[in-house]
Amino acid sequence: MRTHPKRQGAGSDKGAERKSNLTDNDSAKMATGKGVIQGYTGAAAVDARHQIIVAAQAHGSGSEQSLLMPMVEQAQPFAMGKTVITADAGYHSETNLKRLHEKGVTALIADGLMRKRDARFKDQGKYKQGPDPLYNKADSPNPVSSGKFTPREFRYDAATNTCICPAGKALYSNGSHCTTNGRTQHKFPGAKRDCMPCALRHQCLRTPDKTLVRQVAIFDKNQPSPHQHTEAMRQRIDSAAGRALYGRRIATVEPVFGNLRYNKRLDRFTLRGQSKVDTQWKLYCMVHNIEKLAHHGYTH
Repeated sequence: MRTHPKRQGAGSDKGAERKSNLTDNDSAKMATGKGVIQGYTGAAAVDARHQIIVAAQAHGSGSEQSLLMPMVEQAQPFAMGKTVITADAGYHSETNLKRLHEKGVTALIADGLMRKRDARFKDQGKYKQGPDPLYNKADSPNPVSSGKFTPREFRYDAATNTCICPAGKALYSNGSHCTTNGRTQHKFPGAKRDCMPCALRHQCLRTPDKTLVRQVAIFDKNQPSPHQHTEAMRQRIDSAAGRALYGRRIATVEPVFGNLRYNKRLDRFTLRGQSKVDTQWKLYCMVHNIEKLAHHGYTH
């Protein structure tokens, strides 16, 4: 029998029911190699020379992107003039890169396509495990693939405010100065009388049996790109110097996590609540640092 009322959003009795973990409300759903589990993420910033953990924090967040700036701020007191922050693609976002730029922090944050642009990994596909044919129940591949007309193939004339489709038909001007992700665009939908009987319909629409007309958004080329920090980071990390510096990341931080996970046997947190889990995480990190300091001769 239900003994507690539904928890509604914004202090109101309306709206969707709020869902959370009642056993540990600070935790979050984490995607792992064995599925999704309820738990915490242990983040650490590590010195490249001696593998000393200079910042550590346990977070109940399923997204790593929100962890980058708190870790960078914790590690800043230990940064030197030539310090470079490196992080994997899980921490990459335009917002994070913008904040790093505003704070003047030199960093190399990988994006999801970095390895695909690197010629050294051109043969990595042959080492990946193929999909399980018994698991894939799809009858046919996704029909939404490629070969469709892109906005570049529509002729736009800013002087006359007209847009012509690949079939030579004029599109309507509908919605100027619309904003998407901070960029101004102009929308041009087609007319039913032109799109419905068009012979190029299957090359223009992804779902021609459901979509009636094609609509094209023309962006103002004179405005700054919404991904300017991502593009700048891509250029830095794809350079020879950037790849050499970023290549040191895996040898810097991954052995630390391996030591904590396998040698110290911290393969799971045993407490509940963010403050208790954070204390447990930092305790193990402190033991790691003590051993490193002893190894490098700091015994007195």
